[in-house]
Amino acid sequence: MTTRPTELSSELPPGGYVHREPSVLRRAAPWLVLIALLAGLGYLIFRLEQIPLTKGFSIYFVPGGWKKFLLFLLAASGVLALTSLLGQRLGQLRTGKNISYLAVLGDQLTHLFLILVVLVAVYPLFYVLLAAFDPNNSLFAFPNFTNPNIFYRSGLLPQLEKLTTENFAKLFEAVTIPGYQIALAVLGGAGLAALLLMVLAQRLGNTSEGMAKARTWVTRIVLAAGVLLLILVTPAQFQGATNESKFLLSVRNTLFVSTVTGLLAILLSTTAGYAMARLRFPGRFQMLLFFIFIQMFPVFLALVAIYTLLSALGLVNTFTGLILAYSGGAIAFNTWIYKGYVESLPESLEEAAMVDGATRWQTFRRVVLPLSGSMLVFIFLNQFIGTYAEFILASVLLTGVEQWTVGVMLRSFTSGQFSTKWGVFAAAATLGALPIVALFYSFQNYFVGGATAGGVKE
Repeated sequence: MTTRPTELSSELPPGGYVHREPSVLRRAAPWLVLIALLAGLGYLIFRLEQIPLTKGFSIYFVPGGWKKFLLFLLAASGVLALTSLLGQRLGQLRTGKNISYLAVLGDQLTHLFLILVVLVAVYPLFYVLLAAFDPNNSLFAFPNFTNPNIFYRSGLLPQLEKLTTENFAKLFEAVTIPGYQIALAVLGGAGLAALLLMVLAQRLGNTSEGMAKARTWVTRIVLAAGVLLLILVTPAQFQGATNESKFLLSVRNTLFVSTVTGLLAILLSTTAGYAMARLRFPGRFQMLLFFIFIQMFPVFLALVAIYTLLSALGLVNTFTGLILAYSGGAIAFNTWIYKGYVESLPESLEEAAMVDGATRWQTFRRVVLPLSGSMLVFIFLNQFIGTYAEFILASVLLTGVEQWTVGVMLRSFTSGQFSTKWGVFAAAATLGALPIVALFYSFQNYFVGGATAGGVKE
């Protein structure tokens, strides 16, 4: 805290300011916070001591486990305090600068906290992956009290020696795949693997022009193979009597609906966003406000209206009705995003094109769209991923098993009257997530770049 003195002095530094020491309360504030935290921790321990704990037959009970956990945290903090002290001393000797010990300790504690957060976030995914190979069809691994490993005794891990591919085999039961579809799948998979390697090479610094051209061609091959598979796969290839045998058909249905919806989102949002950004017409501002207004309401509020409308048009249990419902909800958000991106482009480029005789439509198609590559990929992926994971609309509009999407099919595995197929659910969820993971990882640079470009106006 600094202040300007009321009297001139020859000892004042340049600028006429003198440094004032922090007040006693300000210096004592960190210690007061520390005392409050320790008092709260002590009260928590006191309350935990008074809570009676009941032992469950499926719960591995460790007497005084919470005390051991707190001691572990204290020990870990002590080790970090020691390593922080050593790091501070070594850093000062190496650089010759004064390094704050509290800053080093804060970094170490932050890293410890982030590691714990990552483990907590990744563990459910890891557990579901293991459950996909569990033939018991259960997500709940009972503790093995005789096993010396703490992870098995507590039930955090299932018995790995009993894992099989039985659940995955059920998803391919009675499925007929012609040779040309296998060839297309292999071609698309190889192209996707090559695309992932190119992305990795680009991150390592290989940004040559030849690499960019090769990536463009490989991307086209992967997209062509995927589109052909979506068109050529038919329900007649899935003759199994169970829902599990039709899971791959639901993946095909979801990919088809998501792809068409993503393309329609590009068509509708780019034209609407460009008009909002460059044209001035009556009601423009009110329409933009309306787009923001409708974003406040969740989609399930319109379920009755959407179902009634599609029922009157005869589009219930059809991909056409579902695609129209999804596309209508994609306009508002994507239009705002693309409008922000267009406004960041120099308008002089379009004016130069119109001086040369181009119409407004030609300017949009030949000048603006070629500059919007990352934004178009962002809009497509944003709509594709949202549609792929959507469940509520699909469960209401689609009533036939052969029309189901991935979300509805997964729901059928957990809604049995007498049994819940958690193992099959986990296997299907793992396979169903692969297209999204591969697609997002391949185009993540465009996704992040498009989100940034649409959110910041230069």
